Amino acid sequence: MFCWAFAKGRGGKFVIRIEDTDQKRSSDAASVGFLKDLEWLGIRWDEGPTYNAPDGSVVGGGEYGPYFQSERLEIYNHHIARLQASGDAYEAWDSPEELEALRKASLARKEAFRYRYRGEPSDADRARFAAEGRLPVIRFRSKLASVTIPDEVLGHTVLPEGEVDDFVIRKKDGFPTYHFAVVVDDELMRVSHVFRAQEHFTNTAKHVLLQDALGFRRPVYGHLSIIKNPDDSKMSKRDKDKVLRKAVREQALTAPPLGTVTDEEWATWLASDAVQLSLEGAIRLAEALRVQLPEINVDDFRRSGYLPEVICNFLALNGWSPGHDIEKFDNDFLKARFGLDRVMKTPAKFDRVKLLAFNTDAMNAMSHEEFVTRCRAHAAIFRPEFLARLTQAQFALLMGATKERSKTLDEPFKSNAFLLESDESLPFTDDKSVRKALGIGAALESGARTGLDHLRAMRSTLAECEWTHAALEHLANAYANEHAGGKIGAVAQPLRVAVSGTTVSPPIWDTLLLVGKSGTLRRLDRCIDWAEGLR
Repeated sequence: MFCWAFAKGRGGKFVIRIEDTDQKRSSDAASVGFLKDLEWLGIRWDEGPTYNAPDGSVVGGGEYGPYFQSERLEIYNHHIARLQASGDAYEAWDSPEELEALRKASLARKEAFRYRYRGEPSDADRARFAAEGRLPVIRFRSKLASVTIPDEVLGHTVLPEGEVDDFVIRKKDGFPTYHFAVVVDDELMRVSHVFRAQEHFTNTAKHVLLQDALGFRRPVYGHLSIIKNPDDSKMSKRDKDKVLRKAVREQALTAPPLGTVTDEEWATWLASDAVQLSLEGAIRLAEALRVQLPEINVDDFRRSGYLPEVICNFLALNGWSPGHDIEKFDNDFLKARFGLDRVMKTPAKFDRVKLLAFNTDAMNAMSHEEFVTRCRAHAAIFRPEFLARLTQAQFALLMGATKERSKTLDEPFKSNAFLLESDESLPFTDDKSVRKALGIGAALESGARTGLDHLRAMRSTLAECEWTHAALEHLANAYANEHAGGKIGAVAQPLRVAVSGTTVSPPIWDTLLLVGKSGTLRRLDRCIDWAEGLR
């Protein structure tokens, strides 16, 4: 986001490339998801992979592609050959056991392990290594000299002589390392500025040495603070995994709930903490276990109903300050005002309470029409079952009934799942509030009617009632005045339990209209039978 704001605010170009040379961690699905997330946030790239946006436009492209590093191997190999020819890179055939022995020797000398050039292997050695099944890596031959790390955020730093070892630039699988690929791409793609996480700060020393050896120019570097959880831990996708594993232990599950993940995926996942479920599998398992996963990925926040403009606003404040006590702004403001001079040097804490407050304010500021439109768009992707269940009029009614209480776009759906339950299987919550509403277990004055009594009496009159808001309210008020001392709540709350299964729902007349007449009557009958079984 900061790369985008810096470039667009200065008439520059924002470039996206997919760094997928780590074959174990890369996937096409992740790459497409990354592009989808950026486009949803309103952060469009000028050069990079092509992407068909939902509005029909095509984002990306450019003259310096391909923009997937896995498609640029010939380019990298060409420049690696240049370094080998100049003596700045060489083959290393060390086995894992030999590398471990070198590390132990350094430890015994109380020195940090740094790999150094140990001479070229002979042709006979190469033949022997190949016969043993070894594959070589290519290492860069670092100069024994101090290195200045340029940084426009943290300030320039000098790394003492000997700190940078002979690092790997091409792995055994033939793919370049991150360090080499980005140096080549930054040069060939005409990248002028590179902003990345502070965890790459010392890596920049390696990049500077490579640039000098290859005769490349140096981009301007800025290293940005990361975002942490409130407990000072690093935000990570593993936070979701930890929640799932804890729930599985607490619920003592020995097999995956039906429809979540396969037995094979379940066994592989539980066998190692290093293994994580796919996003879809994690979501299905969380729903089955009835646990809330912490939002980490952009798509998590989108699925939870946060607004993209709020996410951008809030994230910007987690690493940059516009000054003048300004907190609420849009992406155009960010483009116009962003600069490295106000970038924070220390990690920010991700305050979810503040994010939700930002989102709530933005939701409250929407007109009814915008709220309906954006909730419908959210439902089309994440809650299509509501669109299938409700007519357009009912959908608008639900939105009107829930707007004031909704802090996210997902809340109207998450809090009204009872609408999707079949009338024959709606679960009723057996807790104090429900028992109180139905008058179960309560000590009553002689002749006093319980909520259950009101349900029985209302059942027949509702069957004859016209199913409109005005008619339902008039009927209930007339009944309450005659049989409940004018207390409409004594009638409304038992009705709410009967049609929603709990004591919380939209306004009762709206709820009855959403459930429909036939559904309301069936649910009333089931609730009466269920409640009588508790007495």
